[in-house]
Amino acid sequence: MSKIKILELVVGLFVALGMAAFFMLAMKVSDISSLGDERGYKVQARFENIGGLKVRSPVTMAGVRIGRVTGINFDENTYEAVVTLSINPEYDRLPADSSATILTSGLVGEQYVGLEPGGMDEYLKNGDTIKLTQSALVFERLIGRLVTSLAGGNKDNSDDQPPSSPDAPASRGEGGG
Repeated sequence: MSKIKILELVVGLFVALGMAAFFMLAMKVSDISSLGDERGYKVQARFENIGGLKVRSPVTMAGVRIGRVTGINFDENTYEAVVTLSINPEYDRLPADSSATILTSGLVGEQYVGLEPGGMDEYLKNGDTIKLTQSALVFERLIGRLVTSLAGGNKDNSDDQPPSSPDAPASRGEGGG
């Protein structure tokens, strides 16, 4: 009987370790471990359209994650989305004139905020607002514009065509021929 008890104990320990490993993997993949991570400094950026940006989306610079989106609000006065970014404290030398763009990872991937450094000697600090922003590219809007332009022909591009000269032949369909 003692061999059976030892075998049950080993199997139980193996199952417990497997569950712990699965839990750690789930925490790492979902990045829930940094959920309460409030270190760093907060800056804001205003966008006309944030697309599918979500709280906890990454903030990157040169492809390196330097922070997270910690809040998304709507300003009823300017009709803009106000995005709060938490930048990790080790990245405390971002120029104050840096720009923020909402980008998409891959063709249909998640959206994130990409920062481009400016050239000022002053740095962003807690509570600052990033002035230069570029909103998300919304594919539905682009497709709508494409369909509208195709349905309307070249009416919108009439300024791009050279003016016809008075002695140019008349087009077909206008009297005579």
